Amino acid sequence: MNTTEIKGNWNEQKGKLKQKFAILTDNDLMFEEGKKDEMFGKLQIKLGKTKEELRKIIAGL
Repeated sequence: MNTTEIKGNWNEQKGKLKQKFAILTDNDLMFEEGKKDEMFGKLQIKLGKTKEELRKIIAGL
């Protein structure tokens, strides 16, 4: 999944992630250009998932 794919429908995916994982906040899901790895790092810590697991979850939304 590339940056354009994530940005294109991120608001929709963000809503679905918040439904699936109620502990996530808007700050956890802030997507900024060039900071994708930082965002994934925060999600990994909060959810206890690997980066690959997170990519699969997001791709499956």
